[in-house]
Amino acid sequence: VQLQASGGGLVQAGGSLRLSCAASGRTFSTFARGWFRQAPGKEREFVAAINWSGDSTYYADSVKGRFTISRDNGENTVYLQMNSLKPEDTAVYYCAAGRGGSSRYLNDYAYWGQGTQVTVSS
Repeated sequence: VQLQASGGGLVQAGGSLRLSCAASGRTFSTFARGWFRQAPGKEREFVAAINWSGDSTYYADSVKGRFTISRDNGENTVYLQMNSLKPEDTAVYYCAAGRGGSSRYLNDYAYWGQGTQVTVSS
């Protein structure tokens, strides 16, 4: 079972990136999916989550209105569209999958991807 995050990179402040997290080895169509991030020297923090059907989403206050999480169960993939990026969004972004509803808590997610680096320059 593997979650493969991609789409990270270097972007100027105000720019956009779209992260993808493709799953393989099993289907996660009935799992909640989440995105978290970890900046150097900081703890991993919640960014966004989506329930299994995609009709319920949940965002950290710091990204609300700028980031959008979505999913394609047919492709076993979750996305994170990031707009109006700020230098403080710089971090390694991790995708995760867990049973139950969308959650902001790391312990609610049993499966994790390897992370993709997002760097926002000022």
